Amino acid sequence: MVRWPGSSSGRAMEVPLPGGTGTRAGGTVGGGEVLCPMRPDDANVAGNVHGGTILKMIEEAGAIISTRHCNSQAGEPCVAALARVERTDFLSPVCIGEVANVSAEITYTSRHSVEVQVNVMSENILTGAKKVTNKATLWYVPLSLKNVNKVLEVPPIQYARKEQEEEGKKRYEEQKLDRLETKQRNGDVIFPVINPEPHTVGYSQSSLIHLVGPSDCTLLGFVHGGVTMKLMDEVAGIVAARHCKTNIVTASVDAINFHEKIKKGSVITISGRMTFTSNKSMEIEVFVDADPFVDEPRERYRAVSAFFTYVSLSKEGKPLPVPQLLTETEDEKRRFEEGKGRYLQTKAKRQAQMQQAAQQ
Repeated sequence: MVRWPGSSSGRAMEVPLPGGTGTRAGGTVGGGEVLCPMRPDDANVAGNVHGGTILKMIEEAGAIISTRHCNSQAGEPCVAALARVERTDFLSPVCIGEVANVSAEITYTSRHSVEVQVNVMSENILTGAKKVTNKATLWYVPLSLKNVNKVLEVPPIQYARKEQEEEGKKRYEEQKLDRLETKQRNGDVIFPVINPEPHTVGYSQSSLIHLVGPSDCTLLGFVHGGVTMKLMDEVAGIVAARHCKTNIVTASVDAINFHEKIKKGSVITISGRMTFTSNKSMEIEVFVDADPFVDEPRERYRAVSAFFTYVSLSKEGKPLPVPQLLTETEDEKRRFEEGKGRYLQTKAKRQAQMQQAAQQ
């Protein structure tokens, strides 16, 4: 059975795994796979698929499995809304002509949220060669179709081992704390800079304004998380390209927190600015502000925030040095040091993982 999930591209198709929504090995709940051929309009000038396109497919797969699970028992019908995406690394680029295979499974449920693990694998259908390109963790909450402000209870899943439930609960508490801390420091605003110098924050900062239409939204009339992430990646890519003047690709995305829903008819402003550069990477802060005009006019509010990391590539796809970011104000210097801290923390964690893998 093949199901079209109704994506704007009309190309993705869901292929259920054996066993439907039953229990899979390891005690997780099975979902399905989203297959999507990559076309020229999905990629940059070098033929690499945009990170935002991959993020959108990841979110579609997560939304399908979590909505299906939350409606697996008798009760109020609901739609799963994206609340958070954990750090996502882009392990390998996906190219035009390849088929992206996005598979999802539920790994933990709390009373009101669902954790979904998503893997992306690209396939060259001419040679049969396959490679893992992304691994992501997403958190969803079920919202009632009758009352969008009502969060429903999530049906529990069965775990093969008690440790799986304990580890999932630990991840749940950690993301809950991080979401709260992120929301508390979300008051920054990007202002235009007159005649900025090259390689300064003001020189590359960018904004995009988008009117939310029906095709951007879920059944409840709120923006799909994947649509928002795709727009955020576009803005971050513009910032990176302005800074480097080269081909750039998404290397990773730190946790994306969805603080508030964005309603159909709202005008959203996606803003991005450079915060830190290392020798070979750039960190870009992106946030989304919403101005609701239809039905319930209210003041502009911060809806989503995240940090994107980009790398600069030559025409041959080789990493290039990144121009040093020139900080001018005290706030820019503070953000640079904070970004440096995140960079060093991620680097140390990656080295520890490599050492652990070498010992096994």
